[in-house]
Amino acid sequence: MIPSAFTHRVFLAVVVAAMAFGNPSTGSAATGLPTVALTVNGHRITAEVAATSEQRATGLMNRFSLQPDHGMLFVFERPEPLGFWMKNTFIPLSIAFLDAEGRILNIDDMAPQTETTHRSRGPGLYALEMRKGWFLERGIKAGDRVDGLGKLPK
Repeated sequence: MIPSAFTHRVFLAVVVAAMAFGNPSTGSAATGLPTVALTVNGHRITAEVAATSEQRATGLMNRFSLQPDHGMLFVFERPEPLGFWMKNTFIPLSIAFLDAEGRILNIDDMAPQTETTHRSRGPGLYALEMRKGWFLERGIKAGDRVDGLGKLPK
């Protein structure tokens, strides 16, 4: 049997580690990613910005929740055909592929923990992932514009 004093010390160590390293399910404070305020058709979004290869490769993997009206904006170096999958991603998501001007090319729903590739319908410079159904619930569709991309952190 483990002594209760030992159990208490282990519990405290876990709590301290969680405070130091953050909870991966809570968003930017935990990941250290910068955020940007975006709007689309008057709806506000707080998006974590994934702008490096490593950040884009990790994306929203290994998380179990998203705060309301929060998502992740993937930023690429140049417009190109984009493809995303959901391996090791536990949250059902919708993805909007955006061109260089912030216009939505297409929106796809993505099932968790799958390797099905979801592709942009044209050269994309950005991809915006939100909780599944977020765009549909707000009547947001292809052709709509995402504003605030000019405020991206450098």
